[in-house]
Amino acid sequence: MKERGWIEPIVERVVGQVLDQHTGQLRSEIVRRVMEEIAAAPGSGEPSTQHAASASGPADLARAVGEIQLGTSQREILRALLDASARYAARVALFVVKGSHGTGWQARGFANSDAVKDFSLNENAPAVARAIGERVVASAPIADFDSRFLREFGKPASGECQILPLILKEKVAALVYADSGTGEGGSLDAGALELLVLSTSAWLEVNSLRKQAQATPADSDRAATTAPSSQAPVQPAPAFNDPFASHAPSHVMAAAASAREAPAPVASAAEAALAEPLPVGHAKTATPETPPASSAAPDDQEIHHKAQRFARLLVDEIKLYNQAKVAEGRKNKDLYDRLKEAIEKSRTTYQKRYGNTAAASGNYFQHEIIRSLAEDDLSIMGANFRH
Repeated sequence: MKERGWIEPIVERVVGQVLDQHTGQLRSEIVRRVMEEIAAAPGSGEPSTQHAASASGPADLARAVGEIQLGTSQREILRALLDASARYAARVALFVVKGSHGTGWQARGFANSDAVKDFSLNENAPAVARAIGERVVASAPIADFDSRFLREFGKPASGECQILPLILKEKVAALVYADSGTGEGGSLDAGALELLVLSTSAWLEVNSLRKQAQATPADSDRAATTAPSSQAPVQPAPAFNDPFASHAPSHVMAAAASAREAPAPVASAAEAALAEPLPVGHAKTATPETPPASSAAPDDQEIHHKAQRFARLLVDEIKLYNQAKVAEGRKNKDLYDRLKEAIEKSRTTYQKRYGNTAAASGNYFQHEIIRSLAEDDLSIMGANFRH
């Protein structure tokens, strides 16, 4: 045990350094493997009629995976999963699983998505029990799903739904529900949804391990010295942070608060009233799409950092799918003319996300086009490139 005491901080520091250096490589590797799976899938080049309305192209799916991996907190990653899944299903919801019980967290595409929050799933419904018990994707008729949920939110017109388990450390931490909507012609791309959930599981674990490894030995020493001598020594935190560890329905939190003899502090009452439970360890903050009005410097820096990474992702995607055009454009110095459609489509995507944030002044997409596509030689873009 003595040997472990001095070795463990060294291992934590080295692992943290390695993970920090290779996070970008891990992200690229996950995207590359997703693309290989798509290319190897039968009929991947021609989406079926059922899925024609969904964004099921390889480039769009790779971008969706990349957006999930832009998340630096558990909450951001899970929100990105729901946003991406909404492109491949008319309605999608995430339920936190504790034991065999599922509770609503967030939803997209419902007539009243907020009402899904804190909804308690019937754990005895065959599709729910199978997804949790067997840890497999359940493609089921609506008769096998929670009848109360379907009565309250409407039955999918197709008569089927998908239940996808999000597995962390060999346990089902959440269920993703998806269907084609209550109207005719709604899309549901089961394969794309499964890839997104698998990618999210992998990235949550990478993100958690990275943060755990970055904890410095000094932090542990300070915690140990501040603890009363009568208490047992502080044990190292587990290697994985459950993103749903603190999740509980708001009515349960309120009941617990009212049961206390002393009045609850104002802050606790506010937490109990939250309509949206948050993953463990993360305060409620504005997203990059809606930056806080009082833009504090640290928040602005984070938005700038995310905008830079998103711009890099978009430009890397252009290069990946237009390798021949890139080579010819650089040779003939007319790169913009050859890639105008792809560049302007990605520019629009970037502007929608960061055009109205603090990162707008950085103009990162334009800089990345020049740096990465033109290799810092503006003349390669050609006379029609606006700069």
